[in-house]
Amino acid sequence: MTTAETFTPPAPHPRPGPRDVRGPLWTGPFTLYFTARAVSLLGDAMMPVAAALAVGALYGVSGAGLVLGTWTGTFVVLVLFGGVLTDRLGARRTMVAADLVRVLTQGVLAAAFFAGRPPFWLLVAMAAVAGAAVAMFLPGVNGMVPLVAADPQRANATLKVADALAQLLGPALAGLLIALTGAGAVYAIDSGTFLLSALCLALLRPATRTAPTASTARTGGPLRHELLQGWREFRARTWMWAVILVWMVFGVLLFGPLVPLGSALVADRLGPNAYGLAVSCLGVGTVLGGLVALRLRPARPLAAGAAAMVLYTVLPLSVALDAGLPLLLAGHVLGGAALAFWSVMWATSVQTHTPPAVLNRVSAYELAGSVSGISLGQLLAGPAAALASPAHLLLLSAAACLAGCAALLTTPAVRTLPRTGPTG
Repeated sequence: MTTAETFTPPAPHPRPGPRDVRGPLWTGPFTLYFTARAVSLLGDAMMPVAAALAVGALYGVSGAGLVLGTWTGTFVVLVLFGGVLTDRLGARRTMVAADLVRVLTQGVLAAAFFAGRPPFWLLVAMAAVAGAAVAMFLPGVNGMVPLVAADPQRANATLKVADALAQLLGPALAGLLIALTGAGAVYAIDSGTFLLSALCLALLRPATRTAPTASTARTGGPLRHELLQGWREFRARTWMWAVILVWMVFGVLLFGPLVPLGSALVADRLGPNAYGLAVSCLGVGTVLGGLVALRLRPARPLAAGAAAMVLYTVLPLSVALDAGLPLLLAGHVLGGAALAFWSVMWATSVQTHTPPAVLNRVSAYELAGSVSGISLGQLLAGPAAALASPAHLLLLSAAACLAGCAALLTTPAVRTLPRTGPTG
């Protein structure tokens, strides 16, 4: 990857060290942003259940899988372009536009379900459009946080708690609505959540970014140039690409196969209700991890997050070793707390160690790597289960978790990355 000029890694941002930047969190901009994210996260949490129950009831498991796969595939293909577009137009504009597109897609599906049996082509087409909209939306999520909160870590932890609560309430609400009123109501409510999110984001007036440095300010050129520039910025940060490499392995060996293999094992041994309880406990753990991240401010956030992720090993182990229900639930609480704490440390590190002018493009590369690994892991789970028992595969998942955490902790760029103040 070459350009007409010689690339030099960007000068590091000033790092004030582990100082506190605590001020009032619930300012007007953050309140609007939190509301936008909370309601859209609730809508997002409802959708997998709607697809599994409503689409699956009409077109079978393969049909539901194709709809969900179309959504994920479109997202992975387009998210890098979403990062470029977000840096060109600004995060708030692209997020509002993406929300409005999803108001349309979910509204069309709501009308189709209310009218009767939606044609399969319509379900796939709307999944593709919605996946493209998410690819335009998510790269801006990281970039918005430093603009609406003086303390990104507190903001990220608060948003993580909201995410966990949405994951707890969304699936139950979707199942209840489908049972009582049908799938149309779920899609209509989802459309409404995106409309409210778009309204909040449109009203939001984020802080003005500081002027970017010369090495990061070149935007608005050819698309290929901007994609390469984002890649160079991503590649120049060893701590960042090292984490994403580990996370891609986690996606294939840990996160991707965990749900299909774990749900089958738990349901077979303890019944479907036990798996539902386990998922709820995962959400409880996520809330706890977010609350801990609100209070604990380690000087080396990625090292602390990687150490916490060691506890996630307990989750696949509790499933693989046929643990009783109490140990299974405890494993999911620990796993949820560990992953939530890591997520807050990671998001805050990306936001505070990346120049604002390229943050959205860098976030797009991060998302593409993480999601592609999970998608591959989900695709390989079925064929792998035909070659080895799910329990043995989940033991491999636990080993991969430990090995990945060890790799993170032994990588100097990851282990020594300091906590820093906001970049702008």
